Amino acid sequence: MKVNVEVECSPEEARRFLGLPDVTRANDVYVDALTKAMQGAGNFDQLNELTKQIAPMGQFGLKMFQQLMESGMGMAMSGAGKPGKKTGD
Repeated sequence: MKVNVEVECSPEEARRFLGLPDVTRANDVYVDALTKAMQGAGNFDQLNELTKQIAPMGQFGLKMFQQLMESGMGMAMSGAGKPGKKTGD
């Protein structure tokens, strides 16, 4: 049996419904700091140094983080790690 449920709501309503924290202020601070840092980068070398500070391992680190998130989502979607569910029995 397949059931589809459509919910029409704003992102704010969805965040509250799912019980996720409101990170608006933290995001605003982060974006402001990043914007100021980008404005201070006058040439390619300064921009390159800023990039190293944001992502110390560069593209490899970002790819590794992406794989970590994808594997975590895969485990969450498959039900692995749920209490009361034993594997290998």
